[in-house]
Amino acid sequence: MQRRFLGPTAAAAVLAMTAVLAGCGASDGSGSGDVTLKLVAADYGTGANDSSQAYWDGVARDFESKNPGIKIDVDVYSWKDVDREVAELVAAGNAPDIAQIGAYADYAADDKLYRLDQTVSVATQANFLPLLADAGRYERVQYGMPFAASTRLLFFNEELFTDAGIQPPRTWAEIRGAAQKLKARGVKYPFALPFGSEEAQAEAMIWMLSGGGGYQDRATGAYAIDSPENVQTFKWLEDNLVRPKLTGPVAPAELDRADAFAAFARGEVGMLNGHPTLMHTAERAGVKVGKVPLPGTNGESRPSMGVTDWMMGFKQKGHGKEIGRFLDFAYNDANVLAFSDRYDILPVTATASQAMEADPEHKDLREFLTALPTSELYPFGETSWAKVSASVKKNIGQAVAPGGQASLPLTRIANEAREEQSAE
Repeated sequence: MQRRFLGPTAAAAVLAMTAVLAGCGASDGSGSGDVTLKLVAADYGTGANDSSQAYWDGVARDFESKNPGIKIDVDVYSWKDVDREVAELVAAGNAPDIAQIGAYADYAADDKLYRLDQTVSVATQANFLPLLADAGRYERVQYGMPFAASTRLLFFNEELFTDAGIQPPRTWAEIRGAAQKLKARGVKYPFALPFGSEEAQAEAMIWMLSGGGGYQDRATGAYAIDSPENVQTFKWLEDNLVRPKLTGPVAPAELDRADAFAAFARGEVGMLNGHPTLMHTAERAGVKVGKVPLPGTNGESRPSMGVTDWMMGFKQKGHGKEIGRFLDFAYNDANVLAFSDRYDILPVTATASQAMEADPEHKDLREFLTALPTSELYPFGETSWAKVSASVKKNIGQAVAPGGQASLPLTRIANEAREEQSAE
């Protein structure tokens, strides 16, 4: 599985540079006695059979065999729990050496993280995709290493669409029309709208962008969650999808992404916003997946939403050299591509991305890869983002509740966000 990625001409030159530069980073040199690094990571699997614990255990054992004196102790938690687990460890004065979680800037602001140039090699630093590397900077210094990226497309069940005589939607009005036809044919979730606590911040951003808004004012960088564009977007969702009962039997505020994805794989969902992992999960379950760019109010949404998660090294235990050696190993092409292959997710490094794009076995990911360089990411560089994201997860579902007023929860979230931002 890993070997087939090696050798494309596009990656060869960068890999040659990597070999030359590999000796230049802070992570070079031999280990300083026996050290055990604690790694806390998020679970990208859907159950025990494909848990990320198995992936990281394999990487750890492989690394240990090549680096005597350094042990890796791995704990993997669900996405619902991993950020909280790390926060509790840090608050208790027992920070992990390495964490792979959803945000880094608040820890960087508290001077708890190593800069990248204090750990990984120059070659590793230079290999991250520019958009993602930039998003890993706090006050112009990179502390966060991107780990596992994705972009979003609108997914639809081709068989349900064919049976109902529906064309793939290009606008919001066409989404509503398609959902009405699917409901009339008894489809359980004409349009699945997961605003539950698991990943509501992603679903919210998809719709904000497609309505011409976003989390921040692009000119000033200030949070603008209650902008007129965002209020109009969530009002449209309530009026056109939620109130007419086109979103299924579970209220959007109670529907988690994982449950929506599982329903799509069972053939119960007509449409939803999805990423590469869902595409292959559904196809393995026998669902024929169609996908199109995210519709906007009057056409394709620009920019699309991109997502990346973060790897970081904590300074507390003073294991910078050992952390760097492990991360250089974890970010080699074989490991990056193995993880991407396992979970149908996009690589975050240039050489791995080039290899995947050149591989015909991954032609179905090219639309996602193409969208990534111009996508818009969460405001990761804001130290307030972790708390703002938590507030969105908790409250955004109220913005589409039937009979509610979208502006009220959006204003509440926005006021909290602005207070957090002003305190930075």
